[in-house]
Amino acid sequence: MNEAELQRYRERLEAQAARLKDDVAGLHQEALRGLGGEARGNLSNLPLHPADLGSDAFEHETSLGLLEAHNQHLESVRAALQRIREGKYGRCRRCGGDIPAERLDALPEALVCLSCAQHLEDRSPLIEAPGNL
Repeated sequence: MNEAELQRYRERLEAQAARLKDDVAGLHQEALRGLGGEARGNLSNLPLHPADLGSDAFEHETSLGLLEAHNQHLESVRAALQRIREGKYGRCRRCGGDIPAERLDALPEALVCLSCAQHLEDRSPLIEAPGNL
């Protein structure tokens, strides 16, 4: 991989990291918001109806799930930037070969080449259907 290609991936990853940090900050605020939400015309900010509590709990759980996913994605982007700094970017962690540009264009934080990714996916345990247990 030449220096211009490496710089292009670095810029993409840095922009992606900045977007993810902003998303994480917003989701963090949403996740920290107390259940019950904003005032709904009541004197208290606690909802009076059980359905409101359920909706608020669902929104809170969704925010927490999104926050976790965004944090994991941000960490994988940061790890890719670290691999660039170490001169290891674009090399498959499993076989040591080059990760094709097409894969890095689609997933710049990729750790393994497509062949190794397929191999790892094939080896992952399948979830059995209830009738097959």
